[in-house]
Amino acid sequence: MNADSDRRRGFAITALTFVLWGLVPLYWHLLKAVPAPQIIAHRIVWSALLVVGWLLLSSRLRWWRDIARQPRALATLAVTSLAIAFNWGLYIWAVNAGHVIETSLGYFINPLVNVLLGVLVLKERLRALQWLAVALAGAGVAWLTFDAGTPPWIALGLAASFGLYGLLRKIVAVDPVAGLGVESVYLFLPAMAFVAWAENGHGGGFVHGWGLRDDLLLVLGGVVTALPLIGFAYGVKRIPLSLVGILQYIAPSLQLLLGVWFFHEPFDAARAAGFAVIWAGLLLFVGDGLRRSAPA
Repeated sequence: MNADSDRRRGFAITALTFVLWGLVPLYWHLLKAVPAPQIIAHRIVWSALLVVGWLLLSSRLRWWRDIARQPRALATLAVTSLAIAFNWGLYIWAVNAGHVIETSLGYFINPLVNVLLGVLVLKERLRALQWLAVALAGAGVAWLTFDAGTPPWIALGLAASFGLYGLLRKIVAVDPVAGLGVESVYLFLPAMAFVAWAENGHGGGFVHGWGLRDDLLLVLGGVVTALPLIGFAYGVKRIPLSLVGILQYIAPSLQLLLGVWFFHEPFDAARAAGFAVIWAGLLLFVGDGLRRSAPA
C-alpha cells in the first residue's frame, strides 16, 4: 500500500470512529439505571477481555513481548490507560447526569488541544487559512465558556484527557491494537476488583439484579469501547494530528444534536451563536484541505 492510499484509509477510519463516538450517548443512555462507576468498570473489564482475547488468539504472547522490550512504551501506555479511564468515567457520568451538550463542548475544545499539541510538540505546520479556521473555532469556544458563566469543568476535563491520550498514542511506537491490549491489562485488575466489591453487597446487580437487557448491554459495551479506540489508534498514526483535531468535530456535532433533539437539554440563541462560529472554522479548515488535495 502506497503512502497516499495509507493516508486515505487512515482518514476514512478516523472519520468513521468519530461518527461512532458521536452516537454513543444513545448507547450509554440505555444503561441509565446502572450506576456510572459500575458502567465504567464493566466497560473496562469486557473491552479488556475482548481485546486481549483477540490478541492471544491472533499472535499468542508476541504482542506483549514486543512491547515489553520497550520500557518507555510500557510507561507511556500506563499513562494513556489512566488518561482514557478518566475520560470514560467523566463522559459516562456526564451523559447519564444530563450534560450531553457540555460533553459536546468538551469535544469541540479537544480538537483545538490537538491542533495546539500538533504544532507545539510535533512541529506540524498550518497554512494561513488553517490558522484562521483554528482562530474561529477558538473564538466560538471562548464565547461558549463566557456565556456559561462558570468554568466548564466537564468539557475541560474531557478535552485535556483525550488530548493527552491522542498525543501519546501518536508518538509511542507500538501496534495500535497491541497498545490497547497493554492499556487493557493495566486497567483490568482494578476494574475487576471494583466489580467484585460491588457484587459483594455494594450495589452491584449484574446477572441477579439489573435484568438481562442491561447485562447484555454491559457486555457489548466492550465492543462499543474497543472498536472505535482501535480505529482511532490506527488513524492517528497515518494522518497529521492537526487533521485529527479537525475531524474530531464530527463527534461533538452529533452529540450536540442528540443533546438538543433527543435529550431535550436547553440550547438558547447565545449557545447557538458560539457553535455556529465553531462550525464556520471547521468548514473553512476542511474546505482548504479539500482544495489543496484536489487534482490539478
